[in-house]
Order: sequence, then C-alpha cells, then structure tokens
Amino acid sequence: MDIAHLIQTALAPVFLLTGVGTTLNVLTGRLARVVDRARNLEEKLTGSPADARHMHADLAILKRRTRYIYAAITMCGCSAVLVALVVITLFANVFFGSGFAGTIACLFMGAMVFITGAYAAFLIEVGLATRHFRIGPPET
Repeated sequence: MDIAHLIQTALAPVFLLTGVGTTLNVLTGRLARVVDRARNLEEKLTGSPADARHMHADLAILKRRTRYIYAAITMCGCSAVLVALVVITLFANVFFGSGFAGTIACLFMGAMVFITGAYAAFLIEVGLATRHFRIGPPET
C-alpha cells in the first residue's frame, strides 16, 4: 500500500475524531451549565430555606444529569483514544508489514461501542433535562 492510499484510509477515522471532539464540546458545555445551575441553587438554598424542598429536588435532578454527562464524556474520551489507536495501527500495519487487521477491526468496533454508549447517555441526560424542565415559580 502506498502512502497516499494509507492517508486516504486513515481519513475516515480522523473525521470520526472530529465528530467525537465536537460531541465532547457539546457535553462539556452542558456540564458547565448544570454545574452553574447547581451552584446557583445552593446559594439560594442558604439564603431562603423556605423553598428548600423544591431546591433539593432540583439539585437531585442536576446530580443525576451530571452523572450521565460525565459518563458520556468518559465514553467519548475512550472512543477518541481507540480511534487514535486505529490510525496509529493502520500506519504500523503498513510500515511493519504485520497482520494487524484484526486489531484494527477490534479497536474500531470498541470505538463505536463507546461512542454509541456516549450518545445513549447523552440522550438520557437530555430526557432528564426535558422531563424536569420548569418555567416559572415552583408549584406548591
């Protein structure tokens, strides 16, 4: 395999890395908003204990959302590492003439499993956020 063909073969995983990076950007943005909202609620909780029940319920939801976002970020990170290993292994396979085809396939499948898990966790987090979305003062 010549170097031009090798680079063409490595482009698909590199584009996948771009998608994973974009997903990480979205997830970290959501995490930052959840953390900011939790800090805001904690400040309000110390100032007005009368609404404590609603604020504790909101904080519990934010905690659950944070766990799902963190899981999605972790799985995206693992997927990115595996995709990078796919690219490295593609080059090693050509330069060393070794039979890394099975390794490349397993690494790529692992990356797909992790990114699928990340998107599933993301969808669960979005569902939680949507289900508990409230406009206006809490109902009594």
